Amino acid sequence: MDVIRKKRIEVVDALRGFAIMGILLLHSIEHFNFYVFPDKSTQPDWLNRLDDGVWETFFFLFGGKGYAIFALLFGFTFSLMFTKQLNLGKDFGPRFLWRMLLLAGFAFTNGLFFPGEVLLMYSMVGLILFIVRKWNNKGLLIAAIFLLSQPIEWGHYIYYLFDNTHTYRQLQSGLWGLLAEGQQGDSFLNLIKNNTLYGHKAGLIWAFNVGRLVQTAGLFILGYWIGKKKLFIDSEKSKRFWVRVLCIAVICFLPLFLIELNFKNITDLKIHKDTIFKVVDMYGNFAFTLVLISSFILLYQFKVFQKITTGLMYCGRMSLTAYVFQSVLGGFVFYGYGLGLGPSVRHTVSLGIGILLLIIQIQFCKFWINKYGQGPLEKIWHKLTWVKPDKQTKPKPEY
Repeated sequence: MDVIRKKRIEVVDALRGFAIMGILLLHSIEHFNFYVFPDKSTQPDWLNRLDDGVWETFFFLFGGKGYAIFALLFGFTFSLMFTKQLNLGKDFGPRFLWRMLLLAGFAFTNGLFFPGEVLLMYSMVGLILFIVRKWNNKGLLIAAIFLLSQPIEWGHYIYYLFDNTHTYRQLQSGLWGLLAEGQQGDSFLNLIKNNTLYGHKAGLIWAFNVGRLVQTAGLFILGYWIGKKKLFIDSEKSKRFWVRVLCIAVICFLPLFLIELNFKNITDLKIHKDTIFKVVDMYGNFAFTLVLISSFILLYQFKVFQKITTGLMYCGRMSLTAYVFQSVLGGFVFYGYGLGLGPSVRHTVSLGIGILLLIIQIQFCKFWINKYGQGPLEKIWHKLTWVKPDKQTKPKPEY
């Protein structure tokens, strides 16, 4: 039983570390939401072509997928904590609400360095897990499918079918320009002020507009369902499940990807762009996310792959710390108050910088885990989550 448990934790941590890696590399090539680059005319053509390839490849691999993996594993971790307390005859729900409030505190800290971070969204959307925590597996799966179907976009499109004057007006913020002022300037205090006043609001509005807010709720519940079904445990049942997921996800992704590539040739109606195109894009991201997850889990059965991903496992074991740490590092490297490299480098060089930051992050996480056993922010979160608990209910940290 102990061997199974260790195996299960390792694959989840390695997968979470893989998501952290994808987020870091993607943020590096986009300069951590800075989006300021030197003019192409200052570079040779071969480097511009390489830059375009890097941008397209990494957005294809990780755009909307790294966060999706992170979200699904968030729901999975909830299943572990809820089940442990349930076995002790306790309801983890109220304690989880307090835990989400603590997560919001970490979000505001992370938001000082990086606008558009996701922890605040997680702390808000995480309330859905409190609502569904006592549902049976069938109810959880139905709820996850409904939320992952992009119901808001479909609702607007169905309304349009009955009233062709209807338009889907997205929320407008105009806040990214204000954030850019802080990023470009050399004042760290001004960056903090702008990020605090505008960053979280801009990020939440963007997440709602692209459909990620509702999708995240669906991923949380799906991760909870996967945890209850014990599908991360190394067993013949889970292997068959992930093989089926891989096959179905590949079959679904290919036509969705082709439709998205050719969408402009199919229709040019704005309502279709605002609804159907967004649905196709989000379905495609979700399908490819499942391809990545199932492939990773199946490959993890091999010792060679486990060895290759050992460094990622350290990041996964302290994912909250790693996520905040990369925001601090990335902001310092690319923003004006630090090294200010953002306006000076394009995508290929930025990818190289991102790989260097990843190496630094892996080494830091490896050192910290080997010395202390748990990430610093994870330890604080755990301690505060269980502040003044009954001695019988305080568990050891899951990750």
